[in-house]
Amino acid sequence: MQRDLVERAQSGDHDAFEALASAAATRLDTAARLILRDPDRAKDAVQDALVRAWRDLPKLREVDRWEAWLHRLIVRSCIDELRRVKRRPIEISTLVADLPTVADHSNATAQTDEIERSFSRLDADQRLIVVLHYYLDMPLPEVASAAGIPIGTAKSRLHRALAGMRRSMQVPDGLAHEQMAEQVSR
Repeated sequence: MQRDLVERAQSGDHDAFEALASAAATRLDTAARLILRDPDRAKDAVQDALVRAWRDLPKLREVDRWEAWLHRLIVRSCIDELRRVKRRPIEISTLVADLPTVADHSNATAQTDEIERSFSRLDADQRLIVVLHYYLDMPLPEVASAAGIPIGTAKSRLHRALAGMRRSMQVPDGLAHEQMAEQVSR
């Protein structure tokens, strides 16, 4: 179904592109908000990514890679947006829809606040890697490709980001990488 929509959109079908864009808009917006930490700049980045997608869609060779290609476009748009505005990003809270539902709301609120504070202390490059890897579930080679950096740089940024979050959250060094990743992706 998606392949058909992409092929129709490539040939200029506005309705097919609208269906593709609508299906991806929420996920792109959430990723951009997490990277940029500003809802208005995130909307600008999503709009820019979708304009680029429409403009460059006829050049997309691998129709089945639509999602990965769209993720790369949102990353580029976020990076461009970060370059445009060199000042410190505005801090926003995580969307309620992204939070786990638990019975003990005070514990969940405290934990979410702690994760949010530690995530907000990361620099933009580290936030980008964390969002791509844990939120968008991209493997590290794709993260590196989307960010336009070598795989080793992506790995070291991810390692430094998680270590920084552990330190700021005062998480014991013995906590498994997977457990920390689970905390970050919530």
